[in-house]
Amino acid sequence: MQSKPSKQDSLRMKAEAKLAQITPAESPSRPVADMLHELQVHQIELEMQNEELRRAQIALEESRDHYIDFYDFAPVGYLTLTDKGLIAEINLTGAQLLGVERKQLIQQRLARFATPEERDHIYQCLLTVLKHDEKFSFDTLFKRQDGSNFYAQMDCRRLVKMGEERIVRVVMTDITERKHVESDLRIAAVAFNSQESIMITDAHGVIMRVNQAFTQNTGYTAEEAVGQTLRLLKSGRHNADFYRAMWEELVHTGIWQGEVWDRRKNGEIYPNFLVITAVKGVDGVVTHYVGSHIDITNRKLSEEKIQYLAFYDSLTHLPNRRLLLNRFQQASISSERSGKEGALLFIDLDNFKTLNDTQGHDVGDLLLQKVAQRLESCVREGDTVARLGGGRVCDDAGKFERTYS
Repeated sequence: MQSKPSKQDSLRMKAEAKLAQITPAESPSRPVADMLHELQVHQIELEMQNEELRRAQIALEESRDHYIDFYDFAPVGYLTLTDKGLIAEINLTGAQLLGVERKQLIQQRLARFATPEERDHIYQCLLTVLKHDEKFSFDTLFKRQDGSNFYAQMDCRRLVKMGEERIVRVVMTDITERKHVESDLRIAAVAFNSQESIMITDAHGVIMRVNQAFTQNTGYTAEEAVGQTLRLLKSGRHNADFYRAMWEELVHTGIWQGEVWDRRKNGEIYPNFLVITAVKGVDGVVTHYVGSHIDITNRKLSEEKIQYLAFYDSLTHLPNRRLLLNRFQQASISSERSGKEGALLFIDLDNFKTLNDTQGHDVGDLLLQKVAQRLESCVREGDTVARLGGGRVCDDAGKFERTYS
């Protein structure tokens, strides 16, 4: 089997072929011709070798330029640290992350650019890398020259240079955005598990997730609620126009808030203060809705109680002086409009103070209650019986008025 020609033989063959193309028809004498031929072949070989070297040099320079571009403009910072934690090399991205010109970073201690709280942490991590011949990663917080901070993930590996000098290769990745996202997620998780009922729906109003407070408030477990729409809580107290106006405002403003009546799993209807917020993607299209609601049953009861105390006598449950005056004004306006007359009657209980003093306040209170019941039973539904008195020790505590319209 014939062996493959060597590179040198191949080069000579190419040179011989090239020389044959330029050799004149008439040649000098044989010895001179042979010598001339050899010289010409060697010359062509050298020229071809020079051309090959030139192409190799160009390719090497292009490769070097590509490497420098990849190194300097990589999306991460590349650093080489000495065993003392000094920066021996750093690419442009790393210098930009630290906010310092590259030439000013060389032979500077890396920990110098960390926040004061993180410097000891960096020292300890670098000692760990130098001590153990293995990859090591840690997160730290750097402070730029302009005062701004950024979080970096440091992926380190120890190497031995020239057989004895220890160095550390570091890949520095800016993870500030990731840290902020993680922080937002932690805050969202805490908020989601708060005492406020929260539900998350998709863009079509289908429930995707609820928190524990939602289950406690409505009686529906997460398994029962997920996949359902908001009709799950519909009480029937609001008509279609109410919900249409709600969604129109939500579409136009991205938020709706107000009081609604919902129905628990056990059928109980209760008032809620509901806030619905639209969540939009980067393209501005709604992707989710977040609804948070608070049971305001106690607040409603308190409001009703305050309203009652403001306009009604707590003993007889009759309208008080304020409500009587209001209704008297309404009756007067109605009388002027219709031309019909009305009447106002004043009733006083004689010797009521003596009764209180001799029989006790409990008996006096019972008398007032019985009188109030009898007066109410004697008037029409549209008439008002009010108690003007309000104090047990007052002489007018038993005074009543009746208005007829």
